[in-house]
Amino acid sequence: MPEGHTIHRLAKDLNKSLRPAKVTASSPQGPFADGASTLDGKKLRAAEAWGKHLFLDFTGAPLLHIHLGLIGKLRPKPLETPETDGAIRLRLEGKEKLWDLTGPMVCALIDDDDAEAVTAKLGPDPLRRDGKADEFVSRLLRKKVPLSAALLDQKVIAGIGNVYRSEFCYLAGINPSTPANALDEDTARLLWDMATNQLKLGVKLNRIVTREPSEVGTTPAKIGNEDRLYVYKREGLPCHRCGDEIQLLEIAKRKAWRCPTCQP
Repeated sequence: MPEGHTIHRLAKDLNKSLRPAKVTASSPQGPFADGASTLDGKKLRAAEAWGKHLFLDFTGAPLLHIHLGLIGKLRPKPLETPETDGAIRLRLEGKEKLWDLTGPMVCALIDDDDAEAVTAKLGPDPLRRDGKADEFVSRLLRKKVPLSAALLDQKVIAGIGNVYRSEFCYLAGINPSTPANALDEDTARLLWDMATNQLKLGVKLNRIVTREPSEVGTTPAKIGNEDRLYVYKREGLPCHRCGDEIQLLEIAKRKAWRCPTCQP
Protein backbone atom coordinates (compact mmCIF):
# COMPACT_ATOMS: atom_id res chain seq x y z
CA MET A 1 0.00 0.00 0.00
CA PRO A 2 1.40 3.44 -0.87
CA GLU A 3 2.62 5.30 2.20
CA GLY A 4 2.02 8.93 3.07
CA HIS A 5 4.92 10.38 1.09
CA THR A 6 3.43 8.94 -2.11
CA ILE A 7 0.04 10.54 -1.51
CA HIS A 8 1.54 13.92 -0.69
CA ARG A 9 3.70 13.71 -3.80
CA LEU A 10 0.60 12.88 -5.86
CA ALA A 11 -1.20 15.92 -4.44
CA LYS A 12 1.77 18.12 -5.28
CA ASP A 13 2.06 16.76 -8.83
CA LEU A 14 -1.70 16.96 -9.48
CA ASN A 15 -1.77 20.61 -8.42
CA LYS A 16 1.13 21.37 -10.73
CA SER A 17 -0.27 19.37 -13.64
CA LEU A 18 -4.01 20.15 -13.66
CA ARG A 19 -4.37 23.70 -12.35
CA PRO A 20 -5.71 26.18 -13.36
CA ALA A 21 -7.31 24.95 -16.60
CA LYS A 22 -10.60 23.06 -16.82
CA VAL A 23 -10.21 19.29 -16.41
CA THR A 24 -11.73 16.70 -18.71
CA ALA A 25 -12.99 13.82 -16.57
CA SER A 26 -14.13 10.42 -17.81
CA SER A 27 -14.53 6.84 -16.67
CA PRO A 28 -13.32 4.76 -19.64
CA GLN A 29 -14.53 1.46 -18.17
CA GLY A 30 -17.75 3.00 -16.81
CA PRO A 31 -17.86 2.23 -13.05
CA PHE A 32 -17.46 5.91 -12.11
CA ALA A 33 -19.30 7.42 -15.07
CA ASP A 34 -21.74 9.51 -13.02
CA GLY A 35 -18.99 10.88 -10.83
CA ALA A 36 -16.78 11.67 -13.81
CA SER A 37 -19.58 13.55 -15.54
CA THR A 38 -20.02 15.66 -12.39
CA LEU A 39 -16.33 16.62 -12.47
CA ASP A 40 -16.02 17.05 -16.22
CA GLY A 41 -15.22 20.62 -17.23
CA LYS A 42 -14.54 21.76 -13.68
CA LYS A 43 -11.36 23.43 -12.44
CA LEU A 44 -9.20 21.83 -9.78
CA ARG A 45 -8.88 24.23 -6.86
CA ALA A 46 -6.55 22.03 -4.82
CA ALA A 47 -5.43 18.45 -4.28
CA GLU A 48 -4.69 17.71 -0.62
CA ALA A 49 -3.32 14.68 1.22
CA TRP A 50 -3.99 13.49 4.75
CA GLY A 51 -2.09 10.33 5.54
CA LYS A 52 -3.03 7.78 2.90
CA HIS A 53 -6.15 9.70 1.81
CA LEU A 54 -6.25 12.06 -1.18
CA PHE A 55 -8.89 14.79 -1.60
CA LEU A 56 -9.43 16.75 -4.83
CA ASP A 57 -11.45 19.95 -4.56
CA PHE A 58 -13.08 21.02 -7.84
CA THR A 59 -15.04 24.23 -8.40
CA GLY A 60 -18.79 23.68 -8.24
CA ALA A 61 -18.53 19.97 -7.41
CA PRO A 62 -18.30 17.66 -4.40
CA LEU A 63 -14.90 16.60 -3.11
CA LEU A 64 -13.27 13.64 -4.82
CA HIS A 65 -11.99 11.20 -2.19
CA ILE A 66 -9.39 8.63 -3.24
CA HIS A 67 -7.74 5.90 -1.17
CA LEU A 68 -5.49 3.70 -3.28
CA GLY A 69 -5.55 0.73 -0.92
CA LEU A 70 -3.36 -2.27 -1.71
CA ILE A 71 -3.42 -2.25 -5.51
CA GLY A 72 -4.58 1.22 -6.53
CA LYS A 73 -2.49 3.41 -8.83
CA LEU A 74 -2.82 7.03 -9.92
CA ARG A 75 -0.34 7.65 -12.70
CA PRO A 76 0.42 10.42 -15.18
CA LYS A 77 0.40 9.47 -18.85
CA PRO A 78 0.80 11.17 -22.23
CA LEU A 79 -2.32 12.84 -23.61
CA GLU A 80 -2.52 10.39 -26.51
CA THR A 81 -2.91 7.33 -24.23
CA PRO A 82 -5.80 5.14 -25.52
CA GLU A 83 -8.93 4.94 -23.41
CA THR A 84 -8.69 1.15 -23.37
CA ASP A 85 -5.26 1.17 -21.68
CA GLY A 86 -6.11 -0.84 -18.54
CA ALA A 87 -9.10 -0.97 -16.21
CA ILE A 88 -9.37 2.76 -15.65
CA ARG A 89 -11.82 3.89 -12.96
CA LEU A 90 -11.24 7.60 -13.57
CA ARG A 91 -9.26 9.65 -16.07
CA LEU A 92 -8.45 13.31 -15.42
CA GLU A 93 -7.06 15.14 -18.43
CA GLY A 94 -5.30 18.49 -18.33
CA LYS A 95 -3.49 20.52 -20.96
CA GLU A 96 -0.16 18.68 -20.79
CA LYS A 97 -0.89 15.19 -19.45
CA LEU A 98 -3.63 12.96 -18.13
CA TRP A 99 -3.95 10.94 -14.93
CA ASP A 100 -5.39 7.43 -14.83
CA LEU A 101 -6.78 5.94 -11.62
CA THR A 102 -6.90 2.14 -11.47
CA GLY A 103 -7.78 -0.31 -8.71
CA PRO A 104 -8.52 2.14 -5.86
CA MET A 105 -10.07 1.00 -2.60
CA VAL A 106 -12.07 4.26 -2.55
CA CYS A 107 -13.08 6.60 -5.38
CA ALA A 108 -16.10 8.62 -4.35
CA LEU A 109 -17.64 12.08 -4.40
CA ILE A 110 -18.26 13.30 -0.85
CA ASP A 111 -19.30 16.48 0.92
CA ASP A 112 -17.38 18.42 3.56
CA ASP A 113 -19.07 16.55 6.42
CA ASP A 114 -18.02 13.22 4.92
CA ALA A 115 -14.45 14.45 4.56
CA GLU A 116 -14.42 15.64 8.15
CA ALA A 117 -15.67 12.23 9.28
CA VAL A 118 -12.77 10.58 7.43
CA THR A 119 -10.06 12.87 8.79
CA ALA A 120 -11.51 12.82 12.32
CA LYS A 121 -10.51 9.16 12.52
CA LEU A 122 -6.90 9.90 11.60
CA GLY A 123 -3.95 10.77 13.77
CA PRO A 124 -1.65 13.70 13.01
CA ASP A 125 0.11 13.69 9.65
CA PRO A 126 3.80 14.70 9.95
CA LEU A 127 3.67 16.25 6.48
CA ARG A 128 0.74 18.55 7.21
CA ARG A 129 1.09 21.99 8.77
CA ASP A 130 -1.59 21.08 11.29
CA GLY A 131 0.24 17.90 12.33
CA LYS A 132 1.07 18.16 16.03
CA ALA A 133 3.92 16.33 17.74
CA ASP A 134 2.17 16.54 21.12
CA GLU A 135 -0.87 14.76 19.76
CA PHE A 136 1.27 11.95 18.34
CA VAL A 137 3.23 11.57 21.58
CA SER A 138 0.03 11.41 23.62
CA ARG A 139 -1.59 8.83 21.35
CA LEU A 140 1.52 6.68 21.03
CA LEU A 141 2.31 6.50 24.73
CA ARG A 142 -1.24 5.32 25.52
CA LYS A 143 -0.81 2.24 23.32
CA LYS A 144 0.02 -1.09 25.00
CA VAL A 145 0.66 -2.85 21.69
CA PRO A 146 4.16 -3.32 20.21
CA LEU A 147 5.68 -0.18 18.77
CA SER A 148 5.72 -1.67 15.26
CA ALA A 149 1.94 -2.17 15.50
CA ALA A 150 1.29 1.28 17.01
CA LEU A 151 3.14 3.01 14.17
CA LEU A 152 0.84 1.30 11.66
CA ASP A 153 -2.27 2.54 13.49
CA GLN A 154 -3.56 5.44 11.39
CA LYS A 155 -5.27 6.81 14.50
CA VAL A 156 -1.85 7.26 16.09
CA ILE A 157 0.01 8.72 13.11
CA ALA A 158 -1.36 9.09 9.58
CA GLY A 159 0.57 7.92 6.54
CA ILE A 160 3.03 5.42 8.02
CA GLY A 161 3.13 1.97 6.41
CA ASN A 162 5.17 -1.18 6.77
CA VAL A 163 8.36 0.17 5.20
CA TYR A 164 8.64 3.34 7.26
CA ARG A 165 7.64 1.73 10.55
CA SER A 166 10.31 -0.97 10.13
CA GLU A 167 12.96 1.59 9.26
CA PHE A 168 11.96 3.97 12.08
CA CYS A 169 12.32 1.22 14.70
CA TYR A 170 15.79 0.50 13.34
CA LEU A 171 16.89 4.13 13.16
CA ALA A 172 15.72 4.69 16.74
CA GLY A 173 17.50 1.52 17.90
CA ILE A 174 14.30 0.03 19.29
CA ASN A 175 13.21 -3.59 19.21
CA PRO A 176 9.92 -3.49 17.23
CA SER A 177 8.31 -5.74 19.87
CA THR A 178 8.76 -3.10 22.57
CA PRO A 179 5.37 -1.93 23.94
CA ALA A 180 4.68 1.60 22.77
CA ASN A 181 3.72 2.71 26.28
CA ALA A 182 7.15 1.61 27.54
CA LEU A 183 8.81 4.43 25.60
CA ASP A 184 9.66 7.75 27.20
CA GLU A 185 8.44 11.08 25.85
CA ASP A 186 11.82 12.02 24.38
CA THR A 187 11.90 8.83 22.31
CA ALA A 188 8.36 9.41 21.11
CA ARG A 189 9.31 12.93 19.98
CA LEU A 190 12.37 11.53 18.26
CA LEU A 191 10.09 9.21 16.27
CA TRP A 192 7.87 12.15 15.26
CA ASP A 193 10.85 14.21 14.10
CA MET A 194 12.17 11.19 12.24
CA ALA A 195 8.83 10.69 10.50
CA THR A 196 8.69 14.35 9.49
CA ASN A 197 12.19 14.37 8.03
CA GLN A 198 11.97 10.99 6.35
CA LEU A 199 8.59 11.60 4.73
CA LYS A 200 9.72 15.00 3.46
CA LEU A 201 12.67 13.26 1.83
CA GLY A 202 10.30 10.63 0.44
CA VAL A 203 8.17 13.32 -1.20
CA LYS A 204 11.25 14.92 -2.71
CA LEU A 205 12.69 11.66 -4.07
CA ASN A 206 9.31 10.00 -4.77
CA ARG A 207 10.59 6.86 -3.02
CA ILE A 208 11.71 5.76 0.42
CA VAL A 209 15.42 6.16 1.19
CA THR A 210 16.43 5.85 4.86
CA ARG A 211 20.16 5.06 4.56
CA GLU A 212 22.65 7.72 5.54
CA PRO A 213 24.32 8.96 2.33
CA SER A 214 27.71 8.92 4.09
CA GLU A 215 27.38 5.16 4.52
CA VAL A 216 26.82 4.64 0.81
CA GLY A 217 29.13 7.31 -0.53
CA THR A 218 26.60 9.08 -2.71
CA THR A 219 23.57 11.38 -2.54
CA PRO A 220 20.12 10.07 -1.49
CA ALA A 221 18.85 10.49 -5.05
CA LYS A 222 21.58 8.21 -6.37
CA ILE A 223 21.38 5.45 -3.75
CA GLY A 224 20.40 2.20 -5.49
CA ASN A 225 17.36 0.18 -4.47
CA GLU A 226 19.50 -2.55 -2.91
CA ASP A 227 21.18 -0.01 -0.59
CA ARG A 228 18.39 2.42 0.29
CA LEU A 229 16.89 0.62 3.35
CA TYR A 230 18.27 -0.87 6.56
CA VAL A 231 15.96 -3.76 7.46
CA TYR A 232 12.75 -3.91 5.41
CA LYS A 233 12.61 -7.23 3.51
CA ARG A 234 16.31 -7.84 4.20
CA GLU A 235 15.94 -10.96 6.34
CA GLY A 236 19.05 -13.13 6.26
CA LEU A 237 21.23 -10.32 4.92
CA PRO A 238 23.92 -8.55 6.94
CA CYS A 239 23.06 -5.32 8.72
CA HIS A 240 24.55 -2.36 6.87
CA ARG A 241 25.99 -1.02 10.13
CA CYS A 242 27.04 -3.97 12.31
CA GLY A 243 27.01 -6.95 9.96
CA ASP A 244 24.67 -9.05 12.09
CA GLU A 245 21.95 -11.00 10.28
CA ILE A 246 18.60 -9.22 9.84
CA GLN A 247 15.73 -11.20 11.38
CA LEU A 248 12.18 -11.61 10.10
CA LEU A 249 9.57 -11.46 12.86
CA GLU A 250 5.78 -11.65 13.08
CA ILE A 251 4.29 -8.99 15.30
CA ALA A 252 0.52 -8.47 15.59
CA LYS A 253 0.06 -10.74 12.55
CA ARG A 254 2.29 -8.56 10.38
CA LYS A 255 5.84 -9.10 9.16
CA ALA A 256 8.51 -7.04 10.85
CA TRP A 257 12.29 -6.86 10.56
CA ARG A 258 15.00 -6.34 13.14
CA CYS A 259 18.75 -6.27 13.60
CA PRO A 260 19.36 -8.07 16.92
CA THR A 261 22.49 -6.01 17.60
CA CYS A 262 21.28 -2.53 16.60
CA GLN A 263 17.78 -3.13 18.06
CA PRO A 264 18.47 -5.14 21.23
